Amino acid sequence: MTTQPSTERVFSIFRELNKIPRPSHHEEQVANFLCQFAERLHLEYERDKENCVVIRKPASPGCEGAEPIVLLNHMDMVCVGMNDPLHDPIEAYEENGWMKARGTSLGADNGIGLSMALAVLEDDNIVHPALEVITTTNEEDGMSGASQLSKDFLKGRKVINLDSEDYDTITTGAAGACLQFHRIPMKRLPAPGGKHRWYRIRFEGGLGGHSGVDINKGRCSAVVAMWAILAAIYNEYDFHVASINLGEANASIASSAEIVVCVPSGEASELVKEQQDMVNEWLQEEYPDDPKMKCVIEKCEKLETVIPTDTFVALMGCLEQIPQGVVKMSESMPGTVETSNNVGRVVTEEDHIFVSTHTRSFIDEDMAALSEEIAKTFTDAGAESEVVMSAPAWQEDQQSSFLQLVSDTFQDVLGWRPRMVAMHFVLEAGFFVQHYPGIQIASIGPRIVEPHSTSERVELKTIDDIWQVLLELLRRLSK
Repeated sequence: MTTQPSTERVFSIFRELNKIPRPSHHEEQVANFLCQFAERLHLEYERDKENCVVIRKPASPGCEGAEPIVLLNHMDMVCVGMNDPLHDPIEAYEENGWMKARGTSLGADNGIGLSMALAVLEDDNIVHPALEVITTTNEEDGMSGASQLSKDFLKGRKVINLDSEDYDTITTGAAGACLQFHRIPMKRLPAPGGKHRWYRIRFEGGLGGHSGVDINKGRCSAVVAMWAILAAIYNEYDFHVASINLGEANASIASSAEIVVCVPSGEASELVKEQQDMVNEWLQEEYPDDPKMKCVIEKCEKLETVIPTDTFVALMGCLEQIPQGVVKMSESMPGTVETSNNVGRVVTEEDHIFVSTHTRSFIDEDMAALSEEIAKTFTDAGAESEVVMSAPAWQEDQQSSFLQLVSDTFQDVLGWRPRMVAMHFVLEAGFFVQHYPGIQIASIGPRIVEPHSTSERVELKTIDDIWQVLLELLRRLSK
């Protein structure tokens, strides 16, 4: 095989992407960047009403008869650790063979895959069939981009998705997912007078992580931890909650939480202070795989209003009744989570408490049933519930000639054959299968660890390896 281009341009494009704010629901600037990228290369492109962009490049000379290939990525990222995702920078750095970010998520999910696809478009020395490079929006928080694609947006029926995070695998299936928002209405009350003490209870330092692939790794959800401490206090004394801010993103295991409470002075106040040591001992025993999660309780200033007691009780009841974490392991795929649910965020707004739940399953019927059960729990408590996104599960035929070609390419380029696995995260593939009959999808990518967290990192060597696999795969598909 001839020497392939290096990843130098992949990294430089990734650095350009990380200068552009791209949280879910705010992808206009990165969509502009993609359109300008296509214009600079004099390539045909199309942008739809959801800001999804497809860039089309003709086949390399002599490869015009080959079937067109689709390269699929998404342009948004989960912005963890950013006070202002539309302005806060991503400061990436390299350390011991990994790329990381200082204090924020890195955006390697899915910025590295997108950078690879753009680098292919830019380099005319790469041999390839006709290409359709499609980049979708809002993949991380609803998949509205993929779900709204028109049926004539793509012509190709073989897709290389560069959004996988497991370097040694070809992802051939993904769980379905249902993201729901629940709003418990309330009318705030004036804060109580008399002798009360005010406390800010915080959970911090948790690993957090992806609410799909990390759901069975023994990590502490700050939502669960905060529920436990509030239940302990409520069972002993009357108290008021003034504000709640749990979790960072709808698709993440909550790694932090903050809540402000007021309690009567005296015994109740002493009980609250005692909870810190008790809860930290419980965290160490219950979550040994999440050793840095800790509880901090400190006095704070009085707030003007509090949440009505009946609203707080309704919230606590809902969080107690709905499952959080693994619901069922798969019998057909040993070691794989089949069904799960995660509470991503709980936040007090002016006139309601907002709660997001993310339900996943490889069995669409089970996902629908659990989602309906969760919604009923909230509506029975007086809340309004809405389905923000419902994506079907997806499963490829692992014996297909397309997937075998991808596997053979790994073997020939890297000297080993990847596993073919179905993963407990949702991919847009389910929508593509719905929109484009006959489509086949193989998902590959470099090793990305702790996505959707401030610990997100990507192994540099695996970027180079996947790049070489991608280029060779395109060459073989061009015949």
